[in-house]
Amino acid sequence: MDYAGAVQNGQVLKESEFEEMKEFAQTAKQKITQLEANEHKAELVAAADDLATRINAMESPESVGTAARALANHLLQAYPVASTPPVHIDTAKAKQLYQENCAACHGLNGHGDGPLAANLPTPPIAFADPVRAAQRSPFALQQIITQGIEGTPMVGFTALPEADRWALAFYVSQLAFSVADQEAGKSLWNGSDAIRAQIPNIDALAGMTQVELATRIGDDARPVLAYLRNHVDKAALARGQGLTLAKLRLHESYAAFTAGNKTAARDLALSAYLDGVEPVEPTIATRDSGIRTELETAMSTYRTMVTENVETQKLTTQLAAVNAVLDKAELLLSASEASPTTTFVGSLTILLREGLEALLMVVTMLAFLGKTAREDQLPYVHAGWIGALVAGAVTWAVATYLIGVSGASRELTEGFSSLFAALVLLGVGMWMHRKSVAGRWQEYFNAKLTGSLKKRSAYVLFGLSFIAVYREVFETILFYAALWQEGNHFALTLGLIVGLLLLLVLAVWMLRYSKRLPIGRFLSVSSILVAVLAVVLAGKGIAGFQEAGILNIHSIPVPRISLLGIFPTVESVLAQVIVAVLAMVGYYLNNQPSSSKAVT
Repeated sequence: MDYAGAVQNGQVLKESEFEEMKEFAQTAKQKITQLEANEHKAELVAAADDLATRINAMESPESVGTAARALANHLLQAYPVASTPPVHIDTAKAKQLYQENCAACHGLNGHGDGPLAANLPTPPIAFADPVRAAQRSPFALQQIITQGIEGTPMVGFTALPEADRWALAFYVSQLAFSVADQEAGKSLWNGSDAIRAQIPNIDALAGMTQVELATRIGDDARPVLAYLRNHVDKAALARGQGLTLAKLRLHESYAAFTAGNKTAARDLALSAYLDGVEPVEPTIATRDSGIRTELETAMSTYRTMVTENVETQKLTTQLAAVNAVLDKAELLLSASEASPTTTFVGSLTILLREGLEALLMVVTMLAFLGKTAREDQLPYVHAGWIGALVAGAVTWAVATYLIGVSGASRELTEGFSSLFAALVLLGVGMWMHRKSVAGRWQEYFNAKLTGSLKKRSAYVLFGLSFIAVYREVFETILFYAALWQEGNHFALTLGLIVGLLLLLVLAVWMLRYSKRLPIGRFLSVSSILVAVLAVVLAGKGIAGFQEAGILNIHSIPVPRISLLGIFPTVESVLAQVIVAVLAMVGYYLNNQPSSSKAVT
């Protein structure tokens, strides 16, 4: 609202603008009464009446502004409006758009003095007025640009793409700030964790007014917003704020622990990881996987201590250790872009690391079908892994651009898929071992050559192939998305291509080698490989549930080897031991003489 320019000290300064404010309040009430009914509507109508009363009584701009913001916030909660800016704000294009669509009325520099301004029935807004600008957020401006203002010459620019409307909103929102404001804001932003914690991402920046931020950080609000609105970068803002948010949540967790609220301490510690670290984890991993592992271990140990209700002094020491690793990660993220060589190596190792497990499982299935002369089942395996690639890409797109899947959801997805795959593989491994013992493969082979393919067998093949690949695809795409933001696109693509070629060579070699093995030996080796994969996935599944906060964490002094699914917690290691024992018991029983000749 521009009420501050119309009324001061109970006196009307500009009659036309005062009338405009009264009309605005009545229009707001009318629009609210036309909304579909819900439990908040009556309260919203009452709040609109209260706003109109304050305006008519010429109350202070602070009083009217407070009422207007409260009404706006309540309205957004009751009737949510999509308010997420695009990934990239094109500031250069925004200036051009402003000159083409806005400058004629609002003036080249936003003073409301454009060549058409004098002939308009309602004076155009002076975007450069610092008092009025302090009450506007980029989101509010974007809504006005989209919808226009009824009863004024300001029309909605719905013909412009949404990204252009957001670019215009951010451009307009910074016209009241000077270059000196921006420089001061840069120093404040880069030098204060407390300030950065107030604006954790671009979504928060879009909805933030200077007045609102001033209630949190005082007079620093103006220069901070001057800097941020002139340097809008969703990826950079998210990277910097993730770790700052993690530090803030850990501080709150420690405070809750010392106050005796152990449940809140645990929840805040979990939020520090899921909301603070995990969004930037792919970028950290692509730059230095060692720091990523160190950070996961440190935060896991802290959560364990909170759960186990350790002495405060021990928790204090661990908190300091976590913050030290967070500082290293922040330094890593604030460094200049990675070199082409680093990007190439990162791209190559990501694909090899994430794709190796899936490749082993799929190739083992293909080799088995080839050894048993069941090539008619190959399409089901191929359909599974191809479908997983497509599904993984779609999942990533939906999670990134539509619904914003949380860190907890990603961990749960990996946890469920890993444990399910582990159970299936355990059964498959014992079955393959059984067929490798005492010539039973020959009975199975002859029976299947004369039988027909059962539908359930086809579904199992498709499902196992799908799960084996899908659980890796989503995280792999996250890693590559993080690398893409770092630049060096040619090196990234080259690393991806080389990685694919190496995986292809490995697959061809495995298939050819398997053909030279006697089928009994092949089944025996494959059963061991599948069992090992089951043990690995069991550990990863439990770790996923722990990182999502579903299972408690009890640390033990074992090395963390993510590639093998080994994590330093009692729960994950115990799950791996159970799966390994089940496999060994199954293999032992398979080696015992059977009284039945039936083929199963």
